[in-house]
Amino acid sequence: MSTLDLNSDLGESFGRWELGDDEAMLGLVTSANVACGFHSGDPSTLRRTCAGAAAKGVVVGAQVAYADLVGFGRRFIDVPPADLADDVVYQLGALAAMCRVTGTSVRYVKPHGALYNATVHHEEQAAAVVAAVRDYDPALPILGLPGSALLRAAERAGLRAVPEFFVDRGYTPEGVLVSRREPGALLHDAEEVTARLLRLLEEGVVRAVDGTDVPVRAESACVHGDSPGAVAMATAVRAGLDRAGVSLRPFA
Repeated sequence: MSTLDLNSDLGESFGRWELGDDEAMLGLVTSANVACGFHSGDPSTLRRTCAGAAAKGVVVGAQVAYADLVGFGRRFIDVPPADLADDVVYQLGALAAMCRVTGTSVRYVKPHGALYNATVHHEEQAAAVVAAVRDYDPALPILGLPGSALLRAAERAGLRAVPEFFVDRGYTPEGVLVSRREPGALLHDAEEVTARLLRLLEEGVVRAVDGTDVPVRAESACVHGDSPGAVAMATAVRAGLDRAGVSLRPFA
């Protein structure tokens, strides 16, 4: 693979509570998954993040989530599909307004946290997210885990389904993310993470926590912006891709 998109979750500070270094990350990634206010991100933070993305030529995506500020969107909520679809449309509209006043636009959609994980297997919630995107703007791609119910539903609905790889997260032998409650969920060694991503691009596999190789296809790679040392990690990953001759460009 000669080109790749590099994305990160940004705009997640809330009021006086600050999370991550959005300005630095915007200088490293090509796509920004911007919070929409449901799991984090107050209006001023969202506007500032969208403005920063526009200034640096970074594509903005809506990171939609459960309405769970206290849990940072990392707790599953059994939302009725119709309500979940409305929640997603609401979030898209909110972020689109911030994009509009800062000279950019929402170019794709990615679920956050527990909603992301739920839509790997939860057919009804996956269909609800896809229905919301289809009703709002069927031209918007959906970013998700390869082989997930979400991407299958997106393809059935005629939407562009974009598979992604998490450079700093552990994978199970089934090709899904290791729970944050379990050992091996987060990776912290920048050299290891970079080597793993380059191997994925060359061989199409990732080493799972049990030592087996799992096939993974990806058009975008995610580096988390809220992890300790996130900027250093993203810097190392980008440098490794540059050395390998991989061009970075947004998928949307």
